[in-house]
Amino acid sequence: MKHDKIYLTLVGIVFAAFALVFDTFPRPRYSELEKRDLATFPAFTLDSLWSGDYAEAIGKWFSDTQPFRDRFMAFSMTVEDWTVLRVGDDHVTYHASTEGLADFAEGEGMAAEEQPDGDDGRNPGGYVNKLTADEKAKVSNAGIVIIGRGENVRALMCYGGSAKAGTPYANVCNRYRETFPGVNIYCMIVPSAAAFYMPEKVQKMSKDQSATIRNIYNHLDSAVRAVDVYTVLGEHAGEDIYLRTDHHWSPLGAYYAARKFAEVADVPFHDLDEAGYYQPDTVFRFVGSMYGYSKDIAVKKAPEDFIYYKPLKAVYETTFEQYQVDEDYQVISVGRPHKDEFFKKFKDGSSMAYSTFMGGDTKLTQVRTNVGNGRRLIILKDSYGNALPGYLFYSFEEIHVIDGRYFTHNMKEYVREHKITDILFANNIFQACGSRYRAYEFFLTMEEGCRENPSTAFFKNRQKDTLDVKTDTIASQKRDSVPLADEPERETPAPKADSTASAEAASSVTGSVEPVAVSSDSVAVQ
Repeated sequence: MKHDKIYLTLVGIVFAAFALVFDTFPRPRYSELEKRDLATFPAFTLDSLWSGDYAEAIGKWFSDTQPFRDRFMAFSMTVEDWTVLRVGDDHVTYHASTEGLADFAEGEGMAAEEQPDGDDGRNPGGYVNKLTADEKAKVSNAGIVIIGRGENVRALMCYGGSAKAGTPYANVCNRYRETFPGVNIYCMIVPSAAAFYMPEKVQKMSKDQSATIRNIYNHLDSAVRAVDVYTVLGEHAGEDIYLRTDHHWSPLGAYYAARKFAEVADVPFHDLDEAGYYQPDTVFRFVGSMYGYSKDIAVKKAPEDFIYYKPLKAVYETTFEQYQVDEDYQVISVGRPHKDEFFKKFKDGSSMAYSTFMGGDTKLTQVRTNVGNGRRLIILKDSYGNALPGYLFYSFEEIHVIDGRYFTHNMKEYVREHKITDILFANNIFQACGSRYRAYEFFLTMEEGCRENPSTAFFKNRQKDTLDVKTDTIASQKRDSVPLADEPERETPAPKADSTASAEAASSVTGSVEPVAVSSDSVAVQ
């Protein structure tokens, strides 16, 4: 009897402790782990009470905002990491959800020895992975592949597009050439990190990206200039050209791409090793989007340095036209043009370090320099393109940065008004094979001030309870940026490719965010 009382007393204390924590402690509003805003307490209406929606929403809010939520989830990931299920050979570990992987297992990429060497920039290929070919791999949540150990862990997002994907994107580039015969048109397709670091044991999970890029480039009009960054990045794959914990490339990778573009565009360019032209800055202990997407604790335990470069000798002025967007990524208002800093500063450990460039995506950016060569550039981009402009401040008189998800001007009028001489399409391979081309095509005919956008229509029509990752909430930036910096909006992973876009476009999406909801643009492959 005495032992029973002790047992019941201990159970009562534990129960009371949990009740105290979950009922009285502050509830979080944002999850750093999942990179999303958590459920809010519902507004009361008689209709919602009568239908039962009110009680259901309260239950969702209560479970979604539990105190110490991210810590409990991180602990759960750690336990899960200890209890992974090993399948097949000793090089591949299946961890968490493997839904959708069967689609990739049958995919045969082109063997390295079959790939043609790059020539005029339209036939990239020939890269052979000698860096991580023998690495052990773990298939984590949403089919994301985790390789490496300790501080060298890298998360890779599989690519599922066919060798024939992306033709509509090439056709839009050609249409811009026809619409603007006096303007130089360029096409840059940025591969994901999986193109260079996928171990041989899991290579079949990700299709050959160079085959897709070749298809796009070879469908371009002869007057549209291909910018082959696949080959350039492959030459520097031994350097930190991609972020290990994020779905984006690194500022160094963007540098090599910008240098290649400057070469193709025949404009001046200054290298990083030229004394006095650039100043490096670092956000230490950066853990990016792949932690939330993969839900793998190994990614969190492998923070990296986010190193970016400011052009010291460039004389420039940056003007922003800020777009306010709702939870469906639809533009609801446009701010007045205002001057601000191009580079934002984030605290060490901030997960938003990639928003260093312009503070994110939801704005139209115009940079005016003292170059004075009469060259005025538009960059039509996803979030990968954010890291490009800073290296081109020595190259162009003006640079206009336009995100494919947020633009409210008629493109024909914009090009005429600003006397644009060059247009660069700079998008990652997921967006090039998705529905982003529809937005670029729509820009040519839409009315001035239009806020509709074909590439974000998916979010407007989606089921609210099926979207795993919701981003782009401006207020949430306040906890990350340093006091002296403006609070930039959260970087948005790119949306999943529209399932109705085409068979080719749909095949490019792996089921992860952006590379954008898990695929970013914003999975993000925004």
